[in-house]
Amino acid sequence: MSDVEKIQLFEQEKIRTAWDEEKQEWFFSIVDVCGVLSGSKDYNTARKYWNKLKERLVAEGNELVTKCHQLKMVSPKDGKRYKTDVADLRGMFRIIESIPSKKAEPIKAWMASVAAERINQAIDPERSIDQAVADYRRLGYSEAWITRRIKTIEIRKGLTDEWKRGGVTREVDFAFLTDLMSKTWSGMTTREYKKYKGLTKENLRDNMTNMELLLNALAEETATEISKQRNPGGLSENASVAKEGAEVAKSAREDVEKRIGRSVISSERAIDHIQSPEEIPFPKLDEQ
Repeated sequence: MSDVEKIQLFEQEKIRTAWDEEKQEWFFSIVDVCGVLSGSKDYNTARKYWNKLKERLVAEGNELVTKCHQLKMVSPKDGKRYKTDVADLRGMFRIIESIPSKKAEPIKAWMASVAAERINQAIDPERSIDQAVADYRRLGYSEAWITRRIKTIEIRKGLTDEWKRGGVTREVDFAFLTDLMSKTWSGMTTREYKKYKGLTKENLRDNMTNMELLLNALAEETATEISKQRNPGGLSENASVAKEGAEVAKSAREDVEKRIGRSVISSERAIDHIQSPEEIPFPKLDEQ
């Protein structure tokens, strides 16, 4: 279910979260939120608080409990993974309303900002470029790779700007168009591509080879230029343009593969080739 599991901080309190790629939404650990709202720093006490609250809600005939999900998350107690009650943003808001706490409104605002930031970064990658550069350097990516990767983020932003100009606004539609392009030029959807590379939580583009990044960028840049000329409106017309741009990259891929005698779609992951950070100097990008 979850594609990205992450511990996030609310006023220095740790809250376990998981991003559902299919549903495109965050799920929050209910126990962690109950601990924050009840003022309990002890995990077992917070867990008992949530269990009692569940019993009360069930006794009142509240259907909220039945709508909660369970995900395996790392326990802060022993570091092992256990099934943990989680809820999406709407469900958490309803649970919070059942808990008298001065932190109720602040944590609701925090959760809303967490959800909005993920969506904004998916739609508008420019928001996360500075953070991305810092993260890539910390992880040990070479400056040359970072420069190429940031360029692909800029190309992606140009395409998403075109999609928005063409009336595409829903995150699910952005995901659909992205999958359509990936399937067209590479033969795999984003999910299938990640599975092929053995990725779970890692970002697909962060693990593409130079050739894969280049072909994906070619598909997106071509689609952007076609869109500027044709001014598509609505999901259907934008999908047609997206597919046409990806077909250009598909043709380029097939031509390259014919010349080199092998597939350019690789199961290799960039993370497998990263040097340890202490071995790599980190000059600024503008020094390249």
